[in-house]
Amino acid sequence: MTRHPASTLRSRYVEQAASDLEKNHRRQQELAEELRVLKQEEALLGEILSLAERYEAPAGRAAKAGAARDEAAQGDAAKGDAAKGDAAKAGPHGAPPRPLLGDLLEELLGRHHEPCPAKELRDELMAEHPGRNPTPQVVRNTLESLVAKGRVRRHKEQRSVRYTLVRPGPDGTG
Repeated sequence: MTRHPASTLRSRYVEQAASDLEKNHRRQQELAEELRVLKQEEALLGEILSLAERYEAPAGRAAKAGAARDEAAQGDAAKGDAAKGDAAKAGPHGAPPRPLLGDLLEELLGRHHEPCPAKELRDELMAEHPGRNPTPQVVRNTLESLVAKGRVRRHKEQRSVRYTLVRPGPDGTG
């Protein structure tokens, strides 16, 4: 028996191990990126939950106050209550509440007459609202949520997905 076949076998094992190691490193990087995106989504969802809880109480009180109000006193008193309600809905330090991502995406889609990809919408959103930096996945999830609600239409062309705003017809239907 010669040494040549053993060295060939050994070199194959070394090549395979190096290839497997490289694949392992790539997969670790992919998983680290996925984990980073998931952490961003978790933080965003936590913010949404916090905002929902914060605005739930003032909205409930305003509804009860509106139901109990005497119709005869709606003139100037109603205007004053509306201003107080707006102040209660405002964010910290009287700042206006931050608009929902879905509302912003609908507004952007309303400006387009052709189907628009999620990436383009995200880029426009970040240009117009520098304080907002949703991940591409969060934008896609929000758009898909709007599709499920019938407010946005999805257009698939091979592997490309584009979105358009559902515009109500003259009879009020989409």
